[in-house]
Amino acid sequence: MSRRDPFDVVVVGGGVVGAAAALAFAGEGARVALVEAHVPAPWKGVAASGPGGADTCQPDLRVYAFAPDNAAALDRLGVWAAVRDTRAQPYRAMQVWDAAGGGVLRFDCDALARPELGWIVEHGLLVDRLWSALPAAGVQIRAPVRVEAFGQDDALAWIDLSGGERLHTRLVLAADGAESHLRTLAGIQSDTRQYRQRGVVAFVDSEHPHQATCWQRFLPTGPLAFLPFVDGHPHSRRSSIVWTLPDAEAERVLGLDDAAFLDAVDRAFDGPLGRLRAVSKRAAFPLRRRLARRYASGRLVLAGDAAHVVHPLAGQGVNLGLRDVFALRDMYAGVRSRGGGWESVRWIERWARMRRSENAVAAHAFEGLNGLFSNDAVVPTLVRGTLLGWAGQLAPVTHALWKRAAGL
Repeated sequence: MSRRDPFDVVVVGGGVVGAAAALAFAGEGARVALVEAHVPAPWKGVAASGPGGADTCQPDLRVYAFAPDNAAALDRLGVWAAVRDTRAQPYRAMQVWDAAGGGVLRFDCDALARPELGWIVEHGLLVDRLWSALPAAGVQIRAPVRVEAFGQDDALAWIDLSGGERLHTRLVLAADGAESHLRTLAGIQSDTRQYRQRGVVAFVDSEHPHQATCWQRFLPTGPLAFLPFVDGHPHSRRSSIVWTLPDAEAERVLGLDDAAFLDAVDRAFDGPLGRLRAVSKRAAFPLRRRLARRYASGRLVLAGDAAHVVHPLAGQGVNLGLRDVFALRDMYAGVRSRGGGWESVRWIERWARMRRSENAVAAHAFEGLNGLFSNDAVVPTLVRGTLLGWAGQLAPVTHALWKRAAGL
């Protein structure tokens, strides 16, 4: 688009947060372009037979515990039904306990008067269904191309693409990930803390059904979570595991053969699902906290991992990113309803302050929980199990905790 005929919004980054942002603003009547360096591969969702005839799970190892508020927002964009009806596992309970003993913190959909607490969904499926909706929404796609330069003045911003095209726009939304190139080009600094931990992920089948329950056991090395997953059977036994471990231990665990790995998981989980069977490859990703010092610079805004990376123990990463997007969309809709528009960036600055404050509180809260539970010091060990038990026995506390996580 030329300077005389600019886009309203150019979104850089076509992951879950970026594609949702493009659809959200297109739904408000904005002229939107989506810029992405890599065209996502089509989602296939197949399962294949592994060595010895064993079922080898092929879903994306990257899964999300998707919150109700974001499911409702995607439903309004016309996307959620295509995700839910393809392969999304509703979870109806969450159970958290500490390896050192004490009580259990449990969230139950019946007690909370909900049909479900959320859904476990694959990254690849979400991206595929979001991208499938882009053409009908009128979003113009530029992919695969990279951003080479960024600039702005009082009236417009622009980005130069690797193919030589320049896009003028009233707003640039950077959703290009934790290593955001646009954040660097805009000169926005971030504060980072390396946890010296990795999240080891895999799919396993269990002897007993997962009961549509998210299970999380806190260990001195870090939490081990079992997230229920769909395997095509009425009483599904498949779970996605996320095991937080110190770097060296994660490296060791990744190198184990299947039998030794399953034995290690069994001993760490010590849970109600019985014996385990490996059904997928394993992977690990480094854990850290990264917070951008600003979420906006003139007509450029940061959303999702470009703005904040948090510890995964509460499963809130993508949920926070989508809340960035829908809060920005809603604020723009409010400004427009009062006769305003893109001329002023004051509403952008208000959004940036609000979202940075909320995300910083969440990030430090997750960090604090990880620090409290992921150690074997005497005082935290004596206290934390008791705290979980107390929280589990106080209905107003469990309701408040869940509503916060659910975005309601």
